Amino acid sequence: MNITYKATTTADADALVEIRILAMRESLERIGRFDAQRARNRFLASFDPSLCRYIVADGTTVGFVVVRPMPDHILLDHLYVLPEHQGKGIGASVLQDVVTDANSKSIPTKVGALRGSDSNRFYQRNGFVKVDEGEWDIYYVRAPRLNVVPPR
Repeated sequence: MNITYKATTTADADALVEIRILAMRESLERIGRFDAQRARNRFLASFDPSLCRYIVADGTTVGFVVVRPMPDHILLDHLYVLPEHQGKGIGASVLQDVVTDANSKSIPTKVGALRGSDSNRFYQRNGFVKVDEGEWDIYYVRAPRLNVVPPR
């Protein structure tokens, strides 16, 4: 599968919100927190198109990712794959790209996941360790893995 990224603009806001809602709806309903307007408002409050990229798999838009560079880490702010494209390795491929970038800068990657969401197992499977919990979210960090060449 060929994964590429496509830039977003402010004109994409509604389409991105729709992807977010479709990807999160089941998890939010499970904990009694689904509210389409709240999901929209929370996303738009911090939407910066320069940090957001559509995820394109074999020519089809399947989700989006938002990565925020911070002084001492990379924040994976959003990673959403449409439900019909989940379980195909797309999210893992995108996550690997994010982690590779953090590793190249020798900084950790941080992410928050909705409590009760399948994304918690996804991040743990991919080397993230729980570091904190909030009322609705669980926070994870993945330390940078440096490419160390063994001595000869």
